[in-house]
Amino acid sequence: MKNKKSRFETEVIHSGYSADEHQGSLVPPLYQTSTFTFASSEQGEKRFAGQEEGFIYSRLGNPTVKILEERMAVLEQGEAGLAFSSGMAAVSAVLVALTKAGDHILCSKGVYGCTYGLLELLKEKYGIEHDFSIMDSTERLEREIRPNTACIYIETPINPTMKLVDLEMVARLANEKGIPVVVDNTFCSPYIQTPLTLGCDVVIHSATKYICGHGDVIAGLVIGKKEFIRQVSRTTQKDIGGIISPFDAWLLLRGIKTLPVRMDRHCENAQKLFEFMKSHPKIETVYFPGDPEHQDSPIAKKQMKHSGGLISFTITGTKESAQQVMNQLQLIKIAVSLGDAETLIQHPATMTHAVIPEEERRKMGIEDTLLRLSVGLEAWEDIQADLEQALEKV
Repeated sequence: MKNKKSRFETEVIHSGYSADEHQGSLVPPLYQTSTFTFASSEQGEKRFAGQEEGFIYSRLGNPTVKILEERMAVLEQGEAGLAFSSGMAAVSAVLVALTKAGDHILCSKGVYGCTYGLLELLKEKYGIEHDFSIMDSTERLEREIRPNTACIYIETPINPTMKLVDLEMVARLANEKGIPVVVDNTFCSPYIQTPLTLGCDVVIHSATKYICGHGDVIAGLVIGKKEFIRQVSRTTQKDIGGIISPFDAWLLLRGIKTLPVRMDRHCENAQKLFEFMKSHPKIETVYFPGDPEHQDSPIAKKQMKHSGGLISFTITGTKESAQQVMNQLQLIKIAVSLGDAETLIQHPATMTHAVIPEEERRKMGIEDTLLRLSVGLEAWEDIQADLEQALEKV
């Protein structure tokens, strides 16, 4: 048996899995099956009635997926986890589970474009209102929370402005009022930040990003208390059906094993590039939690182990100037997503956040000259050289 107090770097490799339960296989097996047989009709009846543990159908549970869910619960220091076919499947399952027609959601001021689209859909179809808040004080939150606020939804760092929210502060007030706090922890991974330990209730990941780390899986994860996870599993996951495939779960289990090593490199590279970018004459502003002059630096120091691998920055000039920089890059790839081994750059206003109306985008701080850089695992010197030559041509 492994030590129950194993460190994060050990848990990413061993938690949630016992080789003794799987024919001694060192690597978790891939259970690529849609359904499971029963020893008798009585056993099938008991499993469907919830009177006996066991697998029925891979939409309702799968051994490979279960290992992933248990491992992520350990890493996020939660009670249970659920895996989904995409990050948005996870977001939608949680928000639908927590709300009903006529409710209200209070959100951090800035969210992923598709999350914004989902919020608009919930408003249009079910009258579930939402507001965006900078969440900078309990006094502000007190004013913005309504009697029908069903949950508080937070990205921190916020995509793509890199603004931070003090999770402990928000959770303290929300817990007093009995309002669940949901945190999209995609930008940090549990290696950098664990919202549940700060009093939050639910953590969401687009596992496509750092959890996978290799750009070859679309997936989502939710971690929280057992009762809530059971509720989502039996309702919005089972009946809407955003189910991860066993093979994708297997790939995520492989990717997770190197999460700490990869995150260290992402963060080290990002810090080096930030130091280069902050003084470049053609870069107007750099948004990076590791900047000691960042307005939210005290929050970063309090709740983040490292500064992360994402840097957003504005180019001096126009939207066309920003796009020209992207077009001159050679090593760095123009692509959405993040957390891959490759360094990626994208233009939020016309890509990941294009669905958000321009006026609302600008309120969120998403200008036409803003670019988001997902720093990869290449030698930082080579990434810097590519940025430098592209900037010189603008």
